Parts: sequence; structure tokens; C-alpha cells
Amino acid sequence: MIVRRRIRHLQRYRTIAAALVRNGFGFIVHELGFSETVTFFRGGSRDDIHKKTVGERVRLILEELGPTFVKLGQIASTRPDLLPAEMIAELEQLQDHVPPFSYEESVRIVEEELGDTIGELFREFDPVPVASASIGQVHRARLPDGTVVAVKVQRPKIAAVIEADLDILAELSRLAENRLDWARNYRLREVVEELTKSLRAELDYAAEARNGEKFAQQSERMSHVRVPRLFWDYCTRKVLTMEFMTGIKLSEHMQLDRDGHDRKIIARRLASLIFHQILVEGLFHGDPHPGNVMVLPDGSLGLIDFGMVGRLSPEMKKHFASLVIALRNQSTKGILRAITRMGIVPDDVDAAALRADVDLLRDKYYKVPFSQISMGEAVNDLFGVAFRHRVRIPAEMTLLGKTLLTMEGVVTALDPEFSVFDVAEPYGKRMFREQFDLGKLAKKWLEDIPDYMDLVTEVPLSLKSLSTFVQKGKLRVEITTPELKDVLNKMDRITNKMSFSIVLLSLSIMMAGLIVGSSMGHQDSMLWKFPVIELGLGLAGILGLWLVYAIFKSGRF
Repeated sequence: MIVRRRIRHLQRYRTIAAALVRNGFGFIVHELGFSETVTFFRGGSRDDIHKKTVGERVRLILEELGPTFVKLGQIASTRPDLLPAEMIAELEQLQDHVPPFSYEESVRIVEEELGDTIGELFREFDPVPVASASIGQVHRARLPDGTVVAVKVQRPKIAAVIEADLDILAELSRLAENRLDWARNYRLREVVEELTKSLRAELDYAAEARNGEKFAQQSERMSHVRVPRLFWDYCTRKVLTMEFMTGIKLSEHMQLDRDGHDRKIIARRLASLIFHQILVEGLFHGDPHPGNVMVLPDGSLGLIDFGMVGRLSPEMKKHFASLVIALRNQSTKGILRAITRMGIVPDDVDAAALRADVDLLRDKYYKVPFSQISMGEAVNDLFGVAFRHRVRIPAEMTLLGKTLLTMEGVVTALDPEFSVFDVAEPYGKRMFREQFDLGKLAKKWLEDIPDYMDLVTEVPLSLKSLSTFVQKGKLRVEITTPELKDVLNKMDRITNKMSFSIVLLSLSIMMAGLIVGSSMGHQDSMLWKFPVIELGLGLAGILGLWLVYAIFKSGRF
């Protein structure tokens, strides 16, 4: 199966190998074994490649390899727990240098997906797209009832191209883990699987439509926020149709001023919106840059583009709230606790070094006015510490850090004196108080009762299975600890003390029973002319002395 897959993608393997060699990563091609099996490139690397940083070279490779790799790079730029800061900075510069595809192709895809001619579906359909990217492009159109809509059309055959590239990446990550120590240490296959999952989600416009519907429901509970209406009869996996929303981009400060909008109010509304989505709703816009957020004529904020969306479970919301409070209080212990609870900490982590790094980070922000601290930068600094100590942070949390950083950049440009901490702190305190809400605690306990009942019913079966293994001699216990000898010595001493106590207690009970029985029956202690009590006491004494001698002699009492 693997061989067939390699043969099918042979030309693409050559292209990838050539890009690696050209940009100074020929050693990876050699270590993966492709230099012997794939004739990939005649010549060496670029003349000036040694002058570029590793991050720059990685960006050049991704841009050279096209849409799949560019999108993966853009997604990876949200993961400071997986990549060093200098590489993140380069990946953030990745752009989709992809020309729009033809109007005829757009019409063909729309008609195939929606099952009717373009003339029947729309009163107007603008041939020139208003936006174009690596996965799709957007056309302005008008429905038969006159409603102006934005029609997002997926690029022809892009799904097949991306799936082929993802297939190759999965194989390359498997090879890398088998051959390279660094790939194993960073669990490269898991990283590729995570990024692949995110990219596949962006290919499904129906999923984006569902996200938009959820944000529309959110906006009903929030003032000053609007989300474009979706037209479900015009939505499929490859076509997405929603209300065409017009407004002023948040980056157009002069236009905002001319139209009489207060930039300080807009900044506070955007920050409040994002923190409400994160800490109350648990569903937040993953890319709130000025192109995706606009100011509408009435001063409300309009959100568009729901391809990148973050979700937080109640537990993750609680951990993030704890992190906000710990950052606010500059508490090393609180920060460490939050990181540990929200991430996967390796068994061999150097706890002292991790704490020292967090202390250094705390000192960086110590006594600095909160108006001068970027929460997004602080959170991403923490994820940088996580990267150094191989602490895996869930993708949702790192996307949250990216979202905060993007949002802070926008609101700071709108109002340089704005402090995100002032908006975030009340939400964090609210989450903290909710942890001790008796009503919610009782509800959670009631919800957990079935799990506890299942546990109770499973215990006898588990014990029975354990007993069967023990009886058959199949139970194997392994203890790996540098202090194993000390542990065993302590166990010996405890066991010997218990044995000594049990023997003495048993002898005492037996003798007491004989004496009491003899006394109550007014009989002597002779049995078949033998003084039982006297002999028993003598024998017990001898055994007891022998046991004490043996234990003391072992030196493990």
C-alpha cells in the first residue's frame, strides 16, 4: 500500500525534495532516504541561501510548494507551543500568491453544486471576484428577490490536490519519526495530524456555514454585533452564500473619524466581544484581523469569515480564566498551575527549569503598568516556554493566544492607551466565582452520578479479572525508579514489622483464650497430662525470640 502510494505521488515527492535541497535542507532528504530512491534535482542549493535564517528558508519552501503548504504554514503560525518564535514570525508573513480562476470555472462549480443554471439561481453574478485566496474566491451576486450576497466558490480540484499533499506529509512524518530523534521527540506525526485536521475543516464550506449560524445566534445575545445572514439553499461543501455586508475596515482610521465613529468605543467593543466569545460562549472568531471585522453605519461591529474558529470546553475556559488572574497577580505558582492543567507535560520535564523560566517571564512584566502589557504577547511568551519544555498545549488554546494577539494589535491601533487587562479581568473573576457556585457544583455532581454508578458496578468485575490474572500467574508489575533499592528496603522493614506485630498479637490472643477458658471452667490447664498453657507460652516465646532475632539480623527492622 505504502509503495503504491509513493509511486502514485512520485513526481510530487521529487518536487518536495527539490524544494528542500534548493533551500539548504538537502540533509533531510538524505536522512529520510529519498536521495537514493528519488532522482529529485540536478544541482545544489541557491547561492545566497546560507545568508537566510532557518525560518526564512522554511517560508520559501512553503511558498514554492503551493496552496497546501502555504495554508499549513499559516495554521502552524498559530502554534507557538510547537515552533520557535523566530519561525512563527516568518510563517506569519506567508501570503496566498494565487491568481483568481476563471469566471467560467466559477459558474460550472456553482451550477454543479446547486443543481441549476446560474441565470435561474441569481439575478446577477459579478464575473470579477472581489477577493481571491488559495482555497477559493468570492463573487458579489444578487438573489432573485434582490438580496445582495457574497458567494464563496472553492477553487477547482483544490480538494484533490490538498488531499494528495496531506497523504505525502503523513508518510514523510512517519518516516521522519522512524529515522530522526528530533521528529520522535516532538511527535511530528501528531503535529501533522493536528494541522491536517484544521486544513480539512477549511475545505468544508458547509462547516463554515454552521459556524456562521452559531455566531449569528451569539450575536442575538450581544449588543453592537452583527453577523451576515446565511442562505442555506445556496450552501454546500464547495459553495457558501451569505449576506453581502459593507462597512468600514478597522484599519481605516481616517474614514472612521470622518464618519463620526469614536475609536475608543470601537476598541472596547471589539475587546469585550472577543472576551465574551472566549470566556462566556466558549466559541470565538479565530482571525479577527481588520479584513474580517468592520464598523457598520450604526456603529456596531460586523463579523465575517468563519473558516477559522476556536472552541473552548468548560474546563479550558476555567484554566484560561485562572491564567488571566495569575498573570494579573504575577503569580508564578498560579501560572505554572494553569499551564500544567491546560497542557500535556512530558514525564521527564525538568520542573525546576520550567519554574525558573516562568519566574524569568514574571520578572519581565513585574511592576510594569498593565496599560503597557500585551496580554496576547504574554500568553504567547508562555507558550514559548511550553515549547522549550515540550509541553503540548491544545490547538484551541494556542489559537486563542493568536486571536488575543491579533485583537490587541487592532485595538491598540484604534486606541493606544487601551488596556486589554482592564476588559479581561472582570470576565476572569466572573469565571473564578462560577467555580464555587453551589447550584452549578450540585448540577455537575448530579451529572456525574451515572459515571460513579458505572464505576461501582465495574469494580467487582475488575477485581475478578485481576484475581484471575494473579491466579494464572500472568500479573506483571514493573517499577522503574532510581531509588528502587531504598523503596524495597522500606517495604521489607514495613512487612517485617507487620509480621512481628501479627505473630505477637496472635500468640497473645491464643494464650489469653486458654487462660480465660481454664479460669471460667475452674479446670487446670493439663491436657493428656501435659501443661498446655505453660508449654504454649514457652513455645511462643521461643518462636517470638527467633523471629525477632531473624529480623534484627537482616538489619531491616
